[in-house]
Amino acid sequence: MAGFKLDARARLSIELALTAGRSDPIFAGRQEKDAKALGMTGAEIDMARNGSSFDFQLSSAIAVALEPNVEHCERAMKAGIDAQACADIEKLAASHINRSLLRSA
Repeated sequence: MAGFKLDARARLSIELALTAGRSDPIFAGRQEKDAKALGMTGAEIDMARNGSSFDFQLSSAIAVALEPNVEHCERAMKAGIDAQACADIEKLAASHINRSLLRSA
């Protein structure tokens, strides 16, 4: 199984999952434009917003971002995502949560 890369496409997929409940059409439109520029299809965007992916490793990465815990990290590592990538995904998720809290304050 190929190694997982937390590249721009994976980061955006995770962001789509983390911000799916945000009711800001301008923000959502910007995300869709960015996703299309990275070659993502409408179905891939929808899957990410629903917390999943057609790609097994990316789906595992999204699960780690949405609910960072030992169980999800262990599953992700079994899917070929290394411990450093899990930590990076958790940091990415935490930064989105922190930005959301700052916006609502």
